[in-house]
Amino acid sequence: MPDMPELLDTDLAACRASLAHNSKTFHAASLLLPPAVRAPATVLYGFCRLADDTVDVEGGRRLALSQLRRRLDRVFEGQPQPVAADRALAAVVARHGIPRALLDLLMEGLAWDVDGRTYETLDDLQDYAARVAGTVGAMMSLLMGVRGAPALARACDLGVAMQLSNIARDVGEDAAMGRLYLPRQWLREAGLDPDAWLAAPGHSPALAGVVQRLLDAADGLYARAAAGVACLPLACRPGINAARLLYAAVGHEVAHAGCDAVTRRAVVPRRRKQRLLLRAAVSLWPRTDRLMEPPLAANRPLLAAVAATPGPDVGRKVDFVFDLFDRLGRQDREAAWGRGGA
Repeated sequence: MPDMPELLDTDLAACRASLAHNSKTFHAASLLLPPAVRAPATVLYGFCRLADDTVDVEGGRRLALSQLRRRLDRVFEGQPQPVAADRALAAVVARHGIPRALLDLLMEGLAWDVDGRTYETLDDLQDYAARVAGTVGAMMSLLMGVRGAPALARACDLGVAMQLSNIARDVGEDAAMGRLYLPRQWLREAGLDPDAWLAAPGHSPALAGVVQRLLDAADGLYARAAAGVACLPLACRPGINAARLLYAAVGHEVAHAGCDAVTRRAVVPRRRKQRLLLRAAVSLWPRTDRLMEPPLAANRPLLAAVAATPGPDVGRKVDFVFDLFDRLGRQDREAAWGRGGA
């Protein structure tokens, strides 16, 4: 069976364009993945990006989330909307046995954004990061055929770490939108009133200390995630290493700037990215001493979702996907005929 059927060429192209435009870091890492994983990974990114953008574009209204959930209903019924991201996602979840519960948890995280939820402690923030990014780590593991709990826990660690890096980088941008993800307990401990700071955001040594604490938490998770890389197929390790190193480097750039994430946005220089990509390609046998560490409490619902969903049966999976593609092809031809096409 080919990596992705020809029917989805245009859908994949749309997802690739979104990835290249919206996430240069993830795009760079994905280039080191084997094609059989890169294509469905691009599809997952395309849908996650669509979901995130839909909530933002729609002004954070719950209507947008309701529409997204209905679209997911159709995806898992094998009747996706005639949209590139939806059609491609339907093929990917069918082929790789992606649990619906993982995408429901992702939707829950987006709903927390809509509700303007605040995060008192690091544990609270990790609950959010597990939903919006740990779920992606879990799904990436499934794309690579890895469903074992220890490796899956480390994949979720990586997703959470990447989200914490993004939060540390985007403190100022989030504040401009009225959002504050830093643990409020940490802010008060640093002598900052969270609501007063959000009303007039600015960089200070006190804020820098809070951002550094978040970066330290992310680095601890990156170190644990490295152990999971050894559980992946050899061809997949460079790409996941690249994601781990590049996103960690984002946080390191924030630290190098004095943890000023308000007046500037950290960017990893191109030459450093190139060095990290080379390192990712050769560091294929990481230490595994942290592989069996217990999962984050925030990630336990993700592991439970995978454990409750058996892996795809190869025969049934192939039959289902071919049937899906046949029906999608008929739908496209009927739509073309309705528009006056031959």
